[in-house]
Amino acid sequence: MFRVIFITSMVCFCEFDYSLNAGVMPPPGVCLNIMEARHKQEGFGVIDNPDRLFNQDYQALKQYCLIRRVWYIDDTFPPDRSSIGEGILNPSDVARIKWLRPGEISPNPFFVLNEMSRFDIGQGSLENCWFVASIGALTFQNHILHHVVPHDQRFDENYCGLFHFRFWRFGKWVDVVIDDKLPTIDGRLIFVHSKNSDEFWPALLEKAYAKVCGSYTDMNAGSPAEAMVDFTGGVHVCIQLSNAPPNLWGLMYRAGKSHTLMGCGTHQGTSANDVLPNGLVSGHAYTVTGVKQMMSRGKLVSLVRLWNPWGKGEWRGDWSDKSLLWQTVSAEDRKMCLTVSDDGEFWMTIEDFCKCYVDLDICGLDPDFLEEGSAQWKTSMQEGRWVAGTTAGGCTNNRNSFWTNPQYRVKFDGQCPQNQAENMLVSLMQKPDKRNRRLVQNLHIGLYIFEVTEQYKEHKGKFPATFFRTHAPVHQTKLFLNAREVTEFVLLKPGEYLILPSTFNPNETASFILTIYSKIQTYSHNNSDDHRNEPQRLNHVKDTKDDENRRSFFHQYSDKYDEVDAEQLQILLNEKILKGDLKSGGFSIDACCSMVALMDTSITGKLNSEEFVRLWRKIITYRDIFFRTDVSRTGTLSLSELRNAFIVAGLKISDDMLNLMALRYGASSGQMTLESFISLVLRLSCMHKIFQQLADGKVLSLKESEWMYISMYT
Repeated sequence: MFRVIFITSMVCFCEFDYSLNAGVMPPPGVCLNIMEARHKQEGFGVIDNPDRLFNQDYQALKQYCLIRRVWYIDDTFPPDRSSIGEGILNPSDVARIKWLRPGEISPNPFFVLNEMSRFDIGQGSLENCWFVASIGALTFQNHILHHVVPHDQRFDENYCGLFHFRFWRFGKWVDVVIDDKLPTIDGRLIFVHSKNSDEFWPALLEKAYAKVCGSYTDMNAGSPAEAMVDFTGGVHVCIQLSNAPPNLWGLMYRAGKSHTLMGCGTHQGTSANDVLPNGLVSGHAYTVTGVKQMMSRGKLVSLVRLWNPWGKGEWRGDWSDKSLLWQTVSAEDRKMCLTVSDDGEFWMTIEDFCKCYVDLDICGLDPDFLEEGSAQWKTSMQEGRWVAGTTAGGCTNNRNSFWTNPQYRVKFDGQCPQNQAENMLVSLMQKPDKRNRRLVQNLHIGLYIFEVTEQYKEHKGKFPATFFRTHAPVHQTKLFLNAREVTEFVLLKPGEYLILPSTFNPNETASFILTIYSKIQTYSHNNSDDHRNEPQRLNHVKDTKDDENRRSFFHQYSDKYDEVDAEQLQILLNEKILKGDLKSGGFSIDACCSMVALMDTSITGKLNSEEFVRLWRKIITYRDIFFRTDVSRTGTLSLSELRNAFIVAGLKISDDMLNLMALRYGASSGQMTLESFISLVLRLSCMHKIFQQLADGKVLSLKESEWMYISMYT
C-alpha cells in the first residue's frame, strides 16, 4: 500500500468533493470570527455536530484514502520533531525516535480490547498525569466516553491509518483528525500507552489531544480540570479542601451518581513526583473513582476511592489495601470494595482525603450534582474580549476605568424555589490567543454582579462610571485567580443584573467565555450592543461662505476636467489643508485612494468639486473632534480617548467594534494618529450608509459580486 502526505490544498480539494460545508477556506481575521459565529448559529460546534479542527473532514479524508488505496499522513500534525516539541526528551532520545503505525508495533493491533478501563493505561515519559487521570475518570462515563472516542474505529478492511476524536474547546466541540503514526524508541511507545501492547486507543487519544494543544511538549504539566472540561464541555467546580464545605461528602456522593468526572491533586513537595512515606506522590494528579459509606465498629465511615495514573503506588495509611480496618466491616462491603493488588487504586477516609489533597475538581454535564433534587438548568453563553485601553478596565481598584469592562445585562424571570441556597452558577473562562498551550499565560480574572436599580431600568447601552461609583456589587469574586476558569455559585432574586468579567490589572488583553447557568428563565445580552452598532448620523453645519472658499481653492489645484485624483488629494491634505496638524508623515497614498473611493459617488476614480468640498467638511469636523478629545495633548488618541471621541461624534459603537477598530487603525503603541482617526470615521460612516441602503430595513443579502465591489473599492 502506498503512502501519501496530504498538503493543505489537497485536503481542501478532497473536502470539497465530499462535503458541502468544507473545501472553502475562510478568510483570516475578522471574517473568520464572523464565519465561526455563523457556524454556531447554524448548529455547528455542538456535541453531535462538531466543527472540524483545521477544516479536516474525517469522512472525506477516509474516502479519499480508501479510493486511492493510500495511508493517511497528517501534515497539520506531522510525524516529526515539530509535533514532539522541545525540552521533554534529551537530544539523543529525540534522534532515536521512529514514528510507527500500530501494525508496525504489534502483529495484531486493536483499537479497543474488550472495553475501555482505567487499568488499561500507562503514563509514559511525558509529565501529563493530569491528562491520564482525566482519562481514568472518563472511562467511568460511557455515554461521554463514546462522544470523545468514537467507537466505530478499528483496524479492519477499511483501515487507512486515519482516526478521529472529539473535544470541547472553548465554547464549541471540534472533531480532531490524526494519522496513527506514533513516536517510539526501540519499537516501544514513549508516551501514553495501553498495558496490553496490542491496544492503541490511549496512545491515539493522547496524540489527538497533543494536536489541539500544539505538541506533546504542550501537554507537560496541568490540572485534571482542564482535560475533564474538554472531555465534557460541562460545568466545572473546584473545591479547596483546606476550606472544604460542610456538605463535601454529600456533594461528592451526588457527583458520583450524576455522571461527573472527578480529579484531585496532592500538595507540592520539595521536588516533583516525590513518593512520600504515606505512599502518595507529591505534586501529582489523581482520579476520584468512587465514594462509599459503610459501618465500622458501630460508626458510619465515609470513604473515597482514588486512582494513581501511574497504575501503581498506593496510600499506606488507614483503609489502604492491607489495612486491618477492612476486617471491621461486613464481608459484603469488603468483597465489594477491597482489591489487594498494586494497581494504583486505594481507599481513604474523607478526613484523610482533605488533609492529603489540595483541591477537588468536579466536572459534570450540568450543575445537578450541586444540590439535592433535580432542576431544569438554563444555559446562556457569551464570548467577549478584554482589549488594553478600550475594554480592559481591571478590577474595582481602578475607579476610572472599571466601567469600560465588557458588561452583560441579565434578566431573571419567575420565582425562586422556597429555601433555595443558590440559583445561579457563573463561569468565566479565558480563551487563549496562542496556538501552543505552553505559551498561554493565564491572567488573574474574576467577575462582579450588580443589580440594575429602578432608576437605571430604562438605561440603554453601556452603564457609565457614575453607576459603579454609587452602586455596590451584590456579589463579587473574593480572590482573582490566574486559572483557566473561575466559577461563582450565587443566589439572586428575580430582576435585572449587570455582570462584569474583569482582569485584576487594567490594560491586559485576552478573550473569554462567560457562561451562566440558572434555575429560572434567564435572558442575557452584551450590554454594549443595545444600540445594535448603528452610528447616529453626524450633523455637519454647512457654512456657505466657507464652502465657496473651498471651491475656489479646489479650482486652483484641479486638473483640466475640474477633478483631483488620489495623488493630488494627498498633496492637498498633507501640504495645504492639514499642514501643521499631522504628526506622523501625513496621509499615505493608500489612505487617499480609500478616501476617493468612499466619496466618489460619480465613480470616475477622482473627486469633483462637490465631492471634494463634502470630504473637506467632514475632515475638518473630525479634526476638531480629535483635538477636543486629545486631553493628554500628545497629538494622538489613546484607546480610552478614542472611546470618548466616538461619544463626542455621536457614534454608538459596541465594545467588539471598538476593539477591532483599535487593532485595525491604531499604532503598535496603542495610539491613534489624526490621519488614522479621520480614515476610520470616514469609512465607518460611509459603510453604515451603504449598509442602510442595501438592507432597506430588511434582512441584508448580498451577492458575491456586490460584496467584492464594496470590499475592494472602499
